[in-house]
Amino acid sequence: MNSARYGKKAFATLVLLVASLAGCATSGDTVRAGEQVNREQIVRTGVVENVREVQIENTRNTGVGSTVGAVVGGVAGSYAGQGRGSIVGSVLGAVFGGIAGGAAEQAGGRQAGLEIAIKLDDGRAISIVQAADETFRPGDRVRIISDGITARVTR
Repeated sequence: MNSARYGKKAFATLVLLVASLAGCATSGDTVRAGEQVNREQIVRTGVVENVREVQIENTRNTGVGSTVGAVVGGVAGSYAGQGRGSIVGSVLGAVFGGIAGGAAEQAGGRQAGLEIAIKLDDGRAISIVQAADETFRPGDRVRIISDGITARVTR
C-alpha cells in the first residue's frame, strides 16, 4: 500500500473521530437522568440587569483526542521511511498526533456562553454563567432554576 495514501486515510480517520466527539455536546433543553429527573428544583424569579458574552471552555478533557491522535499519528508516521526512518516517523507522528488530538478535543469543548447578572425579587443580586442557547436582555423577567449547586436562567 502506498504510504502517502495510507497517511491520508489515517488523517481522515482522525478527523472523523474528533468530529464525532465534538457532536456529543448537549443543548440547554437536554435533561440529564439521575441529575435532574424526579428531583425538586428551587425556582426564584428576578430581572436581568446585565448580560455579557463569554467563552465556556471544557476543563474535563477525557484524553480520548490525545490517545486517538497519538495512535493514528504513530501509524501514519511509521510509513514515512524504512528501517530507522520508520521508527523516527512513528515516534514523531505519535507525539504530534497526540498534541493535535488533544487540541482538537479541547477546541471541540468550547462554546459560546453568557454571564447573566440578575436582581432577584428578594433584593439580592446573583450572576450565572451558562450556554448561550437563549437570548436575554436587561429588563427581561426570568426564572432561576437551581438544585442548590447548579443553576440555570430561563424565561
